[in-house]
Amino acid sequence: MTEFILDLIQAWGYWGIAVLMFLENVFPPVPSEVIMGLGGIAVAQGRFDFWTLVAVAVAGTTAGNWVWYAIGRWIGYKRLKPFIDRHGRWLTLDWHEVERLHAGFVRYGPGIVFVARFMPVARTMVSLPAGMVHMNQAKFLLWTAAGSTIWIAALAGAGNWFGKQFADIEQFVGPLALVAIGSLVLLYFWRVFTWKPKHRRD
Repeated sequence: MTEFILDLIQAWGYWGIAVLMFLENVFPPVPSEVIMGLGGIAVAQGRFDFWTLVAVAVAGTTAGNWVWYAIGRWIGYKRLKPFIDRHGRWLTLDWHEVERLHAGFVRYGPGIVFVARFMPVARTMVSLPAGMVHMNQAKFLLWTAAGSTIWIAALAGAGNWFGKQFADIEQFVGPLALVAIGSLVLLYFWRVFTWKPKHRRD
């Protein structure tokens, strides 16, 4: 996967970053930490301008989140219940928790969208309930972009710093990416196998 990311960045430049960040938010296993870390290294090597990199990454991220927002808006809140009843284990959610999320979004939607941008997996999936509760689209895009700008700038800044400190850092990115992806996969399966519906927890 790291080779694919590197090849796309080298071939497409800023467009490659935008596409990768879009895909990261449509298919969460592609980690933004790796994409923006490599982008930051490219800044250190003089291949990218830092703020242009951040801008195109935020644009790709916001567009990817809008896809899940649109899906959530199309599905709607009530139509989700049969799906949760049937597949809740794989989402580690039951309907009671969905109702709590719904109530939270109705009351604190913009703040939840903003804060979720700093959380793995949640930063993508938060867009689905935002669409389901018909959160104002302009507010959703604004708060998504705001949170994403901070997160992306921090990741790119870290990549830029490491790129300046270690000339051969790219050789370590592949193993680190595998560790990051493997950790996310293990965390997901741990959640699936330890999760219980609320009535069983009670």
